[in-house]
Amino acid sequence: MTQLTTLSRVPTGSAPSDQVARLSRRAKAAIVVQFILKEGADVPLTALPEDLQMQLTQLLGEMRYIDRQTMNAVITEFAEELDSIGLSFPGDIAGALSALDGKISTQTAIRLRKEAGVRQIGDPWKRIAELPNARLQDFVKSESVQVAAVMVSKLDVSKAADLLSSLPGDLARRITYAMSMTDAVTPDAVDRIGLSLASQLDAEPAKAFRAQPSERVGAILNFSRAATRDELLTGLDEDDKGFAEAVRKSIFTFAHIPDRMNAIDVPKLTRDLDQDTLAQVIAGAVSDEDKASVDFILSNISKRMADALREASEELGTIKPKDAEGAMNAVVRVIRDLADSGEITLETPEDEDDTG
Repeated sequence: MTQLTTLSRVPTGSAPSDQVARLSRRAKAAIVVQFILKEGADVPLTALPEDLQMQLTQLLGEMRYIDRQTMNAVITEFAEELDSIGLSFPGDIAGALSALDGKISTQTAIRLRKEAGVRQIGDPWKRIAELPNARLQDFVKSESVQVAAVMVSKLDVSKAADLLSSLPGDLARRITYAMSMTDAVTPDAVDRIGLSLASQLDAEPAKAFRAQPSERVGAILNFSRAATRDELLTGLDEDDKGFAEAVRKSIFTFAHIPDRMNAIDVPKLTRDLDQDTLAQVIAGAVSDEDKASVDFILSNISKRMADALREASEELGTIKPKDAEGAMNAVVRVIRDLADSGEITLETPEDEDDTG
């Protein structure tokens, strides 16, 4: 600090250029940071490595004062350096991976992280909190009760309640009891647990398909002919009854409309479907289930529109089963698109079981 002590004695009004030239870059950085802080601006020092944060803090604590000319000279030099920079780079692999997030393949990013020993940046608990309940259950079953207690404590209340209610009663009780002993857990330990769980996510191989197998099969069977669908499901029952049941839960057909679609969302169908398609649906409904869906649609749109559709269906007369099924599939496709876009929400069989 001899430089700064000497510098602080330079009389106001004298040329400080020599003294400024003798200052280290860290000392100049401390002057710039103090100036910015005095102006009330936010300085994101947490982005610096911990050792640099400590050195900067110690430097600020040791410095006393400098004259205005020296301050102006340091700030001017800093501004000129900023102005001369044409392009800046991340500076390390972690920064480069962050900058290229979504631009390179997941497999490449995972391989670079492993080779460079770079941990996944960001808050690991945020990633864990976004996981589906089934994945959280895997963590609970593979980790100790103490780790599970910390994880449940970091989840929001509603998600933690869902997770505990989905676990066997004995395991849920042991986890809740372990939560009573988490008072002594340090922030550093919580961070290490979060990083350990997140590293398991990073170690998982990338999946070619985002949807579960049962969901993919269900999506295909949604638009298959009823006879084909029934035949395939019967065959799946013989091969793997559990998988067949999962497929059934993911299937949404025209007959499911009254049970899984909200009445207030029905008018959106008349917006995205032409009148001819809806008229074919009405004219082609033969089974009790299909007729119930038609009645559900007509009773939840305007009376004028419902009457118009009935008249149009009467004009069509009897239509071919193939045409009726195609029109019903068109209705299902629109409902699926609305659900995928988040414009409507379909109730699942699980939701119905929970409310029953």
